[in-house]
Amino acid sequence: MFKNLIFCLALISVVACGAKPRVNLEKQGMELRPTTQHEIIAKEVANLLENVSYKKATMNDSLSNIIYNNLIETIDPGKNYLLQSDIDDFQQYKNSISQDFRKGDLTSTFYIFSKYVDRYIEAMNYALAQIDAVHDFTLDENYTSFREKLPWFRTAAEVKDQWRKRVKYDLLNLKLASTDSAKFDLDKSKESLRSRYNNLISQIKKTNANDAFQVIMTSFTDAVDPHTNYFNPSLAQGFNESMSNTLEGIGAQLQMENEMVTIKMIIAGGPAFKEKSLQINDRIVAVAQGNGEFEDIIGWRLDAAVAKIKGKKGTVVRLKVLPAGAALSTPPKTVTLTREKIVLSEESAKRKIQTVKGTDGKDYKVGIIDLPKFYIDFEAVRRGDPDYKSTTRDVRLIIDSLKRDGVDAIVMDLRNNGGGSLVEAVELTGLFIDKGPVVQVRDTRNRVQVDSDEEPGLAWEGPFGVIINRFSASASEIFAGAIQDYGRGVILGSTSYGKGTVQSAVDMSRFISATNKILIKAAGNNDPDTPNGAPEFGQINITMGKFYRINGSSTQHKGVTPDVTFPTQYTAEKFGESSEPSALPWDQIKPTNFSKIRELTGTNSKLETLHKARVQKSPAYSFLLEDIEEFNRAEQMPSVSLNEAELKAEREKNRLKLRDRINKQLAFEGKPLWEEGQPQPKIEYDFVLDESAKIMVDFINLKK
Repeated sequence: MFKNLIFCLALISVVACGAKPRVNLEKQGMELRPTTQHEIIAKEVANLLENVSYKKATMNDSLSNIIYNNLIETIDPGKNYLLQSDIDDFQQYKNSISQDFRKGDLTSTFYIFSKYVDRYIEAMNYALAQIDAVHDFTLDENYTSFREKLPWFRTAAEVKDQWRKRVKYDLLNLKLASTDSAKFDLDKSKESLRSRYNNLISQIKKTNANDAFQVIMTSFTDAVDPHTNYFNPSLAQGFNESMSNTLEGIGAQLQMENEMVTIKMIIAGGPAFKEKSLQINDRIVAVAQGNGEFEDIIGWRLDAAVAKIKGKKGTVVRLKVLPAGAALSTPPKTVTLTREKIVLSEESAKRKIQTVKGTDGKDYKVGIIDLPKFYIDFEAVRRGDPDYKSTTRDVRLIIDSLKRDGVDAIVMDLRNNGGGSLVEAVELTGLFIDKGPVVQVRDTRNRVQVDSDEEPGLAWEGPFGVIINRFSASASEIFAGAIQDYGRGVILGSTSYGKGTVQSAVDMSRFISATNKILIKAAGNNDPDTPNGAPEFGQINITMGKFYRINGSSTQHKGVTPDVTFPTQYTAEKFGESSEPSALPWDQIKPTNFSKIRELTGTNSKLETLHKARVQKSPAYSFLLEDIEEFNRAEQMPSVSLNEAELKAEREKNRLKLRDRINKQLAFEGKPLWEEGQPQPKIEYDFVLDESAKIMVDFINLKK
């Protein structure tokens, strides 16, 4: 009887997930295959995105195309593995992926992923064989590691030539990294390289169906909306812990780009934040524990690399880092960090005072409030603790202390502030306005809710400025937008990120029916990697609303435009919401009923004129422009010489150029120069903050 029941359930499962899968993976000899759990989850996610999400995406040919392109760009962004014949083969699935997901059919995407794994292993095995080949470092050859703008390989011979050059470059790189080229040990370098490639092969062979499913689902959700994400059980647990508890490590969010671990966010309060030795888009190429040997992590799986970088509080990790925008031929710098326990709920606003001499010869005090995120201790609020910690409470105390110190103006520094609590964004705005609306939120039913500051009175009535940049997002944009709309202060910096959407985190078990749970259990192939306490079927963070400023304009896509602008290397085409193909569009709704405090248009125009005239004479401004130019030059398709003498000369040129650039900055700051053989000094001078303080003094004088 029980066997008959199981047979019936299995039959129902086949019918539910589509009687005829798009691809017969078993016949194709593919070992990676979706499980019953994967099929049911994919079907439910498709249903949520189509019927519940803010965007209400239709599962059609257009969406399928985007999913397909996302998947290809995710697995082989540098075009180093797949052949044109593979791409031609995949075209038959390009217009049907989302429709297949609606039926629970994942076979076409698993087929694409599996083909990539096969090509990857082929390339790595060939690379291994090339280590002992004879390489002539006097030939004039070039190696392009990231082939995004080049066509796919036509033949297997072209792939082999690429990997021959890759091995040659890796060996040459090891040779030039040696402090004494005369004592260079070629055999040791070959062994090091052999170990690297064997490790990469070992990692890719450990790829399981859950890994493939996560990559595929990310390609799916990203096609709908860049902030809607499906997390498998283990990732869901990690996400929830990071949002509600603590982290141990260096305090940086990492992502794999072009086979390199890349820093995408620096967590306020962590070691990387305090030391200021790492920047967004820096690339970590090697890791050492304490005083141990460096391990090359280029090409590693992200989770394996992160495991090396993270660690227990108090332990030391050393990183070899290619700075953001630096060419591949640039020697990496070494960064040493002591890992810490980062309590996210304790990230706090901080203050300092900067003295600026005005054109009238008078000294002015400008209070700087550095706000890394919008935080609140929800647990303490739930307990009824009257002394709960929050952004608004901390900033109110800071303002009181700045008043006692007699500051003439206050600047709120929101650079790299990715947002946080919406409630705190509203309440913080209330410290600078009397009463009134702050933000509008429209939900999936087009209902608009207005969130307002209800508390009368201001904590600070004097001159006020807000600094933003391309990585100021969400709650930061709500605050800056409200200050700008009221005419309460001057917005300084560069255009913000443009994230104007609201997400809800939902446990997928809410959408898995009792029947489907029985089917998953009967199939016996549920997720084996589910940690204790993790959501059994994963979690979806789904966009359910959209923010609007009180003037009716959305912060989505366009962000907040400063009144006084600074140049930036982070362009809208490559960074921020506008760089995401699936981002929701900018639009407008009716403005709320609010009273503008003052009209600053004319004042802002004068401030911009004074700012431009001043920076043209500033050496620090020219340094900033040089950095931006260098960054943009390196953003182009990277190609390096495989001629030893030429590459060595180029690296020496880059090394001297870096030293000269840093010494110019040190001389400007009146500090000792960087001498040969000494560790690279930190540059702590903040041009944007310094100039912003001067703009506030201009603002004071214009008001006079």
